[in-house]
Amino acid sequence: MAKALMFMGTGSDVGKSLIVAGLCRALANRGLAVAPFKPQNMSNNAAVTADGGEIGRAQALQARAARRAPVTAMNPVLLKPEGETGSQVVVRGRRRASLSARQYWAGRAQLLPEVLDAFAELAADTNYVLIEGAGSASEVNLREGDIANFGFARAADVPVVLIGDIHRGGVIASIVGTLAVVEPEDALLVKACLINRFFGDPALFEAGRAFLAERTGRPCFGPVPHFADAARLPAEDALALEGYGKTRRGGRVIAVPRLPRIANFDDLDPLRAEPDFDVVLVQPGEVIPADAEIVLLPGSKATRADLAALRANGWDIDILAHHRRGGITLGICGGYQMLGRTIADPEGIEGTPGASEGLGLLDVETVLRPTKTLRVEQARHAATGERVAGYHMHMGETLGPDRARPFAHVGAAAEGAVSADGRTMGTYLHGLFAADGFRRAFLGRAASPDLAYETGIEAALDGLARHLETHLDLDALLALAEPVERAQ
Repeated sequence: MAKALMFMGTGSDVGKSLIVAGLCRALANRGLAVAPFKPQNMSNNAAVTADGGEIGRAQALQARAARRAPVTAMNPVLLKPEGETGSQVVVRGRRRASLSARQYWAGRAQLLPEVLDAFAELAADTNYVLIEGAGSASEVNLREGDIANFGFARAADVPVVLIGDIHRGGVIASIVGTLAVVEPEDALLVKACLINRFFGDPALFEAGRAFLAERTGRPCFGPVPHFADAARLPAEDALALEGYGKTRRGGRVIAVPRLPRIANFDDLDPLRAEPDFDVVLVQPGEVIPADAEIVLLPGSKATRADLAALRANGWDIDILAHHRRGGITLGICGGYQMLGRTIADPEGIEGTPGASEGLGLLDVETVLRPTKTLRVEQARHAATGERVAGYHMHMGETLGPDRARPFAHVGAAAEGAVSADGRTMGTYLHGLFAADGFRRAFLGRAASPDLAYETGIEAALDGLARHLETHLDLDALLALAEPVERAQ
């Protein structure tokens, strides 16, 4: 009989995703069947699932930690921001609508039955379902109709562990305050608190633990010290981008314009792991460095809008200058579309119907269509023959003469495009740089011959599991989980 335990946070970015990932690996290492679950996620960093849909990247990492294939049931509702006040709504892995925030919040409660069905599916063949909440558990202004935090927990009748980030300061007040402001019936579901991201001597927090246990009437787990190797794991959301390129190591430069609606930016992670390269995220108002060897245009959730932002920052001029200097330019997904001659959106998939002039470095044209391509792919880089394991996640079709020179081959099919001079390339393949052989071939002799990216991910997950085993009483924590049949 499956048991479930939910992890909520006193705020966003307190480490919920990593705690669940580490526990998934720890339980899997004990020989238990475990599955991650997040009722509602908001992120443009997504992954393709084994059942042909998409979920948040964090849940895909948690599935990997659990040694399970990612499936859409693990994140039944995914919100992918398309602008300042609206998102694409993905339900069970498929785009259902694009709604304003007001429209979504007004109708989100109608999705609860599908969320509960997905939860029941996971519980059917696991020992444990570890559930991650979203944002802050204390957002009482959003409580009505909630499906992400206490709204789900109450409907499924699952116990909750409340996580606080001590590194932010005020962790005692944040935990006590959360329990004070939420509805009394919600607070009853909270069975314990957990202190995360401690720096220094954990013994210094003993008095704090005792105070929390006495004041809340609940056990206090931790503190869990900061886990430095978390930086080797794919990030969940755009907050992680703040540190990109802040510290230059003196390596060869890969410049990435920071588009407002950047998506699937974990494509950059293997490049950042290369010791002799600096991935520089070019911020609005900055110029693309003239010493950049490669300019990489990343994926985008709203390609035409991001292309307009690119021009507003003058990056189109910088990219053309980079091309004239003999530099390499690679576009992935939305970045590939921007490199072409035109991007047409006749049906208004991303906003107002119309067409935009591209950068013109590839002789191709793109037409956006409502059907989204979602596939895990095995490909071979056309120029080097190196194998690539990646995925397609895009809306639109790209055609033109430069497709006669494909970037890669998926089976017998040509994929992507390369300019006649070979210095501008575009592909719809995400995740390609995780393939060590391809990455080394693409970067040349400056690439590290010893970096094994995927092996490093596995090592980091195992290290995270050991870290939690060391600093948490896992048996006592798991004892809080309750049978899922209570929730149905």
